[in-house]
Amino acid sequence: MNGFLYGLALQWKMDIRSKSLFVTCYIIPLIFFLLMGGIFTSVMPEMKNTLIQSMIVMSVSMGAFIGLPPSLAETYGSDIKKIYKANGVPLYSGLLTLYLSAFVHLMISCVILLLLAPALFEAVLPTQLPLFLSALAVYILVSLSTGSILGLTVKNQAKLTMTAQLVFLPSIMLSGTMFPVGLLPDFLETTGRFFPAYWGYRLMLENGFRSENLWYFIFVFCVSAILCAILLNKQISG
Repeated sequence: MNGFLYGLALQWKMDIRSKSLFVTCYIIPLIFFLLMGGIFTSVMPEMKNTLIQSMIVMSVSMGAFIGLPPSLAETYGSDIKKIYKANGVPLYSGLLTLYLSAFVHLMISCVILLLLAPALFEAVLPTQLPLFLSALAVYILVSLSTGSILGLTVKNQAKLTMTAQLVFLPSIMLSGTMFPVGLLPDFLETTGRFFPAYWGYRLMLENGFRSENLWYFIFVFCVSAILCAILLNKQISG
């Protein structure tokens, strides 16, 4: 346990120095929030009620699908994996430390958005903050588990970047955060339901923390955990 906690602390320090993670978890989401927050609330004043949820969906999707996978691919596709094996460190340790560190970074980023939105754009705060933060934690955990599959599956960085974009862009465009999903063709609306962003947005809305919005996350998290275990076993035997 001490070794794992040391690895987690070390990963936290490395992530703080990582330009890639800093950009995807903090810089781009905050810039997007500052630019688009004013535009959304000016064009659609009613969006003040859901601005926080919309901006958080973008932030989490960016960190989970574009920030985390390259770090995992670098860890398990380089000599770092050999160092793990040589020192008797379980290979799953790298995944867990990256996963938990990214979770903390995304939580911090989302809390910053939560605090800034009412002051800058008169966004409406969630009335039940404990439930909102619980929904946010669930959404981040499941999004990161999906991003972990990408990082463990696609080894080539160029292909990984393209694949991550193919997951990230539909997550944002089809989730209902930018515009109502009712404006989309039925096919695209149905496609959007396969992405965590669609359900995460609804889970974080007022009175959204219900079983009908949670079942998706339970299913995806379980499937992701099984797939990650299989992929890590291949890394061990490879």
